[in-house]
Amino acid sequence: MRQRIEVAMLMVVLAVSAAAQQAPNAVVIRAGRLLDVKSGKLLANQTIVIEGDRIASVGGTAPAGAQVIDLPRATVLPGMIDVHTHLTMDPQDHGLQSLTISAPRQALKGAKNARATLLAGFTTVRNVGAEGYSDVALRDAINAGDVSGPRLLVSGPALGITGGHCDNNLLPAKYQATGDGTADGVAAVQRKVREVIKYGADLIKVCATGGVMSKGDDPQHSQYTMEELKAIVADAHRLGRRVAAHAHGAEGIRWASEAGVDSIEHGSYLDEAGIAAMKKNGTYLVPTLALEDWLLENMEKIHLPEYAQQKARTIFPLAQKNMARAFSSGVKVALGTDVAVFPHGLNARELAVYVRLGMTPLDAIRTATVNAAELLGWSDRVGSLDPGKYADLVAVDGDPLQDISTLQRVKFVMQGGTVYKNEYAMK
Repeated sequence: MRQRIEVAMLMVVLAVSAAAQQAPNAVVIRAGRLLDVKSGKLLANQTIVIEGDRIASVGGTAPAGAQVIDLPRATVLPGMIDVHTHLTMDPQDHGLQSLTISAPRQALKGAKNARATLLAGFTTVRNVGAEGYSDVALRDAINAGDVSGPRLLVSGPALGITGGHCDNNLLPAKYQATGDGTADGVAAVQRKVREVIKYGADLIKVCATGGVMSKGDDPQHSQYTMEELKAIVADAHRLGRRVAAHAHGAEGIRWASEAGVDSIEHGSYLDEAGIAAMKKNGTYLVPTLALEDWLLENMEKIHLPEYAQQKARTIFPLAQKNMARAFSSGVKVALGTDVAVFPHGLNARELAVYVRLGMTPLDAIRTATVNAAELLGWSDRVGSLDPGKYADLVAVDGDPLQDISTLQRVKFVMQGGTVYKNEYAMK
């Protein structure tokens, strides 16, 4: 009897072992080509094994019994990352129109735009500025599985000075309207940093200079003082949050970098002193360039206010020249688009602008993968196709190292092991 029991137990162990080897929950992607974004090599006939929401192996043997997705004619690469989005807004939501939209309505817009962004191949994004914590609600809904969208890091309301780019400057004085993130003085900005973190912010967005889309300010003017910027960064970093600084003007860029922010957003008037400061401090540059051509062509169609039109026509040509110089100088760059100023889902157009301004296609792709992951502090999770990282990947026809525009036509999207788009299966 004892011998029979031991034999039965052995059979159970063997059965469990066989089931594990078959890995019924595993998914295998057979890629005709795989772009290793770190080495720059295009590898042929690669097998990617996915277990749950993570990559188990790359280039190994497919386990028996796994679900197989064949992409023999495609080039597979990591899901792309956009570190400057406004998912809860649309291109027409500027000027007085912005006053008609509630925070709950913005969150619902965000659900629509998040899906468009995911299907465009952007599986992780950083949302930098949203009223009423609508982006916090969107992030939580995506994390709960209520809606589909990219993996989100969100800032909540952006910090700004009274009357500055991130304040509400559209209503008459009798309404005493202020932006959610408005704060002046060292004590007030410290409190505001702690407040937005309290209500769910993953990072801090600060408006260091004036902007293009706002009324009554000048993009070249610095807004926060150096003391205020240092206080914001000190509190944010101590509490485990990174800081993104909206900065167009040369002085504001330099001050923000010296204060220790993690990234400069836009950087339109970046000069040699600013480049030197950013390289010394390891500050990332987040250009937002693809929107410029689109906005110049469509500003009347979307009823962009005249004050914004005038600023755009002045700044945009200068910004492209300054970004080209920054690229050639070796400033670290992460891809950001400022979608909402132009339509969601067109994020990959940014890559083509970088190439036009002097980057190689591989370096442009790295801005949306390994570089962006480093800026987020998520290099251990996203940005490359390595074992242990999230199973976030996209596939396109052709070779993006030869034609960067192929990334504007993503045909396959997987995020966290779930397939959200597969046009190859339709053939």
